Amino acid sequence: MNIGELSRLTGLPVKTIRYYSDVGLVPEAERSRAGYRRYDHGSIVRLEFVRTLRELGFDLATIRQVLDRGADLRGVAAAHADALGAQIRVLRLRRAALRAVAVRDATPADLERLTKIARASADERQRIVGEFFDSIFAGIADSDESRRFTEGMRSVSADLPDEPTDEQVDAWIELAEMLRQEDFRDKLRQMGRRSFEPGARRVVPTDMSQINWFVERVGEAQDGGAPDPAAVVDEVMGRWAEAAGRADGPELRDEVIEALEGAIEPRAERYWQLMATINGWPPIPATTHRWAWFLSALKATRGR
Repeated sequence: MNIGELSRLTGLPVKTIRYYSDVGLVPEAERSRAGYRRYDHGSIVRLEFVRTLRELGFDLATIRQVLDRGADLRGVAAAHADALGAQIRVLRLRRAALRAVAVRDATPADLERLTKIARASADERQRIVGEFFDSIFAGIADSDESRRFTEGMRSVSADLPDEPTDEQVDAWIELAEMLRQEDFRDKLRQMGRRSFEPGARRVVPTDMSQINWFVERVGEAQDGGAPDPAAVVDEVMGRWAEAAGRADGPELRDEVIEALEGAIEPRAERYWQLMATINGWPPIPATTHRWAWFLSALKATRGR
């Protein structure tokens, strides 16, 4: 067949086929007496193979090696798949940065910063989180309890997998941006200093069994539209007072109000939710709205 017939059968332009012939990828089977290129069935097979490899991103030099059996197709394909995987990961990170910019009033500098955040290495991610902790733990009273707390917080890293999902990349960008917010840092510094200052008394339980009970009990009342929130407050405060070895009354309730006003911070909860997404942990349900509901109900019992 002539080059025009080959073009019709394969759907490739004559110019492309002629180029592949000239560089030796799809040589003609013979020349006619008039010097025109002639191709056969083998030319079709070879041309289709070249097209497939080109669509997969192989360069012409590599294709020539494969066709001339100077390179093993299996090995070449595996190496190319790895390279494409790395490229896909970079593109996914860039897309996440662009999505973050698209939902805010951002500048070119913001785009550059978000792109760097998205493409941060594991060491760079840990450095960002570590610097955040250095900032919020500064000035906290040194004690065995505070050291255990800070060491536990620092032990959790943002471990994006080698091939993160879009959700994980989005979570990392949101986390890194949140850690830059100075008002968030200030709030956590205040919370830490109140918790670990000498002589500090815990009026809100930190034991998980107590916290789980509280969230469940308040959730039932909040979702069920409790007709008497004061009764729920009395029940909760009675249990907390007993655990603290104190009597429930105005003094304790004022202390709990003050503690909750300083401790309720939606971004602190969001931090752990983002960490869970990044690290592939089970989702962490939101509970901040439970504490806020209880605080409002508690204030109402104090006539506030």
